[in-house]
Amino acid sequence: MALPNLPATSAARRRSRTARAPPAPQSLHQVAEPVWSLGRLNHVAIAVPDLEKAAAFYKGVLGARVSEAVPLPEHGVSVVFVDLGNTKMELLHPLGSHSPIAGFLQKNKAGGMHHVCIEVDNINAAVVDLEKKRIRSLSEEAKIGAHGKPVIFLHPKDCGGVLIELEQA
Repeated sequence: MALPNLPATSAARRRSRTARAPPAPQSLHQVAEPVWSLGRLNHVAIAVPDLEKAAAFYKGVLGARVSEAVPLPEHGVSVVFVDLGNTKMELLHPLGSHSPIAGFLQKNKAGGMHHVCIEVDNINAAVVDLEKKRIRSLSEEAKIGAHGKPVIFLHPKDCGGVLIELEQA
């Protein structure tokens, strides 16, 4: 049996004005969790005009553990790794005529900080996400870096003037 259409009482009218629609399902309001995150500082890279002299300074004067020079022709550098316990430094010296470090040293004769490397837990997701955020990288995709893990460099003009290397943790 259908109920007759009766005029609403003033109390019923007040309730209908203050009544709220049922909340939307939670999933419509959730922000997607990031699919990648930053990890620890992996290393600070320093371009040096004299690799032997720089390695001798960190080993002999500062007492750091220093590796032998490692040539990385695919990256156009020779690297000496300086172990600092909680992180590393990489001393970079040009290797070959197309070395990116050669250009840096032409502008900075005494050498200097070249880049910082930060670990990420998912480098492929980071590359996609940063591209969406209009952060340029210096290559189309991640390449294998000095530690045998995928790396990508972010353009310093998009990163506050700092060349940032992201490395898969």
